[in-house]
Amino acid sequence: MSTCQVCSLKADHPGVVLDDQQVCNLCNMDFAEDLLVNYRYTSEVFAEFQQAPPASGAYDCLFMYSGGKDSTYMLDKFANEYGKRVLAFTFDVPFESVHAAQNIALAREKIPATFVLDSDDDNIKLMMREVFNRPAPRKPGKYLDEKLPCVSCRTFFVLRAILMAYRQKIPYIALCADPQQILTMESNVREVVRDFYKTFGERLTDTLFGGQLEELLFEEEENLPKIVFPFIAMRHDYEPDRIVEELRAKGLYQSSPLETHCTLLPLLNYYSFKNWDCMFYKLNASSHVRSVRRNAEYDRSTFSIKFPRSLELGEVEERLGKVVLAIAAGEGERADHERELVDLFQRMGATGDAAAFVSRSFLDMRTVAADLGIRLS
Repeated sequence: MSTCQVCSLKADHPGVVLDDQQVCNLCNMDFAEDLLVNYRYTSEVFAEFQQAPPASGAYDCLFMYSGGKDSTYMLDKFANEYGKRVLAFTFDVPFESVHAAQNIALAREKIPATFVLDSDDDNIKLMMREVFNRPAPRKPGKYLDEKLPCVSCRTFFVLRAILMAYRQKIPYIALCADPQQILTMESNVREVVRDFYKTFGERLTDTLFGGQLEELLFEEEENLPKIVFPFIAMRHDYEPDRIVEELRAKGLYQSSPLETHCTLLPLLNYYSFKNWDCMFYKLNASSHVRSVRRNAEYDRSTFSIKFPRSLELGEVEERLGKVVLAIAAGEGERADHERELVDLFQRMGATGDAAAFVSRSFLDMRTVAADLGIRLS
């Protein structure tokens, strides 16, 4: 299989096309025009939010708070530096990491915001079963198709947040995607709703949300909340390592980024390898490889996880694919899989404890899949 000579993305990766020089369209910035349009819009909305006077209601914004480093960092800024009246919205994802829950508890003690916990276990599990149990997707696919389960899960609770903000007349929703994610996410509320209908159809969408989403499609624009991406303001100096250091100094973070991932990370990798022959973090890792090769002295990360400069991406991906698919099939010995996984995650930059923690979640993949009704083949 041909791979990009710059970033190592494979020629059959969803949305990727290699030119005659074996360089992919991401490295050639073929997406630049579309990305710039989204960038301008998100920049304008964030500037509007920063300058907005206090809202007429109880809150200036609803803040999507996951307990990860990015959302904890910006929630602290919103409440303690920006002086915003914040409703910190956490969706109680049934797949949440115990480390993310611990970070949320720390934030409740130290950050002056109103915290609210939302949940809907039955419907989010129903949606995830539908995503994972779908027939194999059509090739060649579109950009981010390999992350469909993750994107669907995130969109589900973003829509729950949109409905809450709409009902409570909160004008802005803050969503802490990292800088590169921002450029691939829909920022218009009405379009978020339309895209969900397109992905899941009218019948399932109305089941999942009790028919409430349709109202948003026909509401006046000025009555809909606007989505704000806070990291748009710090896109030039986004540094995952520095963010973690600052949070730990304030007693707001006790984990590594890998440890705050949800318990579905192994199944997300299974989906990516089974359907698209790539690891879940391939775009992230390729972005790192791209930045290092273009400037050997500068390896800044624009994604939430920073990979080591010495990462041999092709080797790590091949080994990870073999062990993930073997675990899914119930093949091989648990101890052998654990040794392999710990070594791979340490190569990706995890500490020994973090590598062991994430590896155990991969070893439990079949149990998690059975609990959710997800078929592994």
